[in-house]
Amino acid sequence: MKQTDLSGTSRRRFLGWTALLGAAVSLPARVWAWARPEAAFVATGIDAALAGLGGTPTVHDAIQFTTPDIAENGAVVPIRIEVDSAALPNVSKVSVLVEMNPNPMAAVFDIAPDTEVYIETRVKVAQTCNLYAVVEADGELYMQSRETKVTLGGCGG
Repeated sequence: MKQTDLSGTSRRRFLGWTALLGAAVSLPARVWAWARPEAAFVATGIDAALAGLGGTPTVHDAIQFTTPDIAENGAVVPIRIEVDSAALPNVSKVSVLVEMNPNPMAAVFDIAPDTEVYIETRVKVAQTCNLYAVVEADGELYMQSRETKVTLGGCGG
């Protein structure tokens, strides 16, 4: 069995590649940290969370926000957000807020330019309340909201 010698040039090359790979792996977290709306994520009320996003959004019919009327398990409530790009172009972010959660901000999605917005995910909903889909387009905030009732024990009532 042949042993590989990592002395001299081979060792420096190995260390150089390791350092470069380590920097590349940690880069995305550093690059995207500035884009996270930190004030919205740490807010403990819906008004503070909306303020952290940039203000009070305007209701817009181009946003189709779907949530169940009744969720039997508040830990995994399915939601869907679609945006009509003809009526509301240049969407750059979509945020999901849950009014009665300890921290209302549930998620933020960065949207690439010229992308059709279609998001399906699940969020935790602590109790019956309004859920909000907030869309940033051309620097303005727009939203739709829906009430979802959370049942305890899956009783459905």
